[in-house]
Amino acid sequence: MPIPSQVEKLKHLTTVVADTGDFNAIKKFAPQDATTNPSLIYKASMMEEYANIVDEAVAYGEGDLSVTMDKLAVGFGTEITKIVPGYVSTEVDARLSFDTEATIQKALDIIQMYEEVGVKKERILIKVAATWEGIQAAKVLEQEGITCNATLIFSLAQAIACAEVGCTLISPFVGRIMDWYKKSEGVEKYAAVEDPGVMSVTAIFNYFKKHGHETIVMGASFRNTDEILELAGCDRLTISPQLLDELSNSTGDLPQKLDANRAMDMDIPKIEMKESTFRWMMNEDAMATEKLAEGIRGFAKDIVKLEEIVQAKIDATHKRRKVSHP
Repeated sequence: MPIPSQVEKLKHLTTVVADTGDFNAIKKFAPQDATTNPSLIYKASMMEEYANIVDEAVAYGEGDLSVTMDKLAVGFGTEITKIVPGYVSTEVDARLSFDTEATIQKALDIIQMYEEVGVKKERILIKVAATWEGIQAAKVLEQEGITCNATLIFSLAQAIACAEVGCTLISPFVGRIMDWYKKSEGVEKYAAVEDPGVMSVTAIFNYFKKHGHETIVMGASFRNTDEILELAGCDRLTISPQLLDELSNSTGDLPQKLDANRAMDMDIPKIEMKESTFRWMMNEDAMATEKLAEGIRGFAKDIVKLEEIVQAKIDATHKRRKVSHP
């Protein structure tokens, strides 16, 4: 009998999620869920095998760039729902991160597009950046039965605020936190147990379990497999195909590191979260403030790059129509 790989062992402790828009990679690792973001959609849109999804979105949008972009995200998400049995995350335009009402409307538009092709809203997690405004949008959406994934989480303040409004899931980032501390402290690398990103997710997980929050904690943004192994036992972990490959090729031990029952016995004070508390805690956390802003800028930049490609396709389609209908 073959020795199970670390991926198989991890699946016994944690729900494994594929962090990619590449269908072939998702099929290979058979995860429960899949997450996408503008950067991943941009990369997938560059791949020839997915050109039909881009073309279908362009046809659907009828010249409207915003509608076309939404349809493109929904097109990738729809295909992914055919592969994974659980949630598929689709992200709201990062440029709306400080506009609660616009975020809500965009989410409703995305859900409507999914329902048009027969994908029920229960399969979709709407991804919003965990700004105060994004968290308030998630509160409204959750009340309307639309499940949300609050992303770009770098602090306990963000995590608590999300849990208190009833977010279905949060994505606390690991590797990006480590990146910041490596640069700030002039450190070459950290042992996994001392990795600031690992410590952040561990603290969030323990706080949630201690205080009875049902929001799912899904560690994200990993730089190496050691970070993943140190978070075995977390509710979910979303992992890139490259790191899933590494785990698939290893059969090393994989002990459980996070434990909800142990967390229940920990002495962790409860924080009452309100807007002023949230903003003060973020103000006092240079890393979280910088990485949240940087993350939003990065996603927005990739949206603009993708828009340029999509707009060129829209223009080319209209040009062909004019030629064929003089």
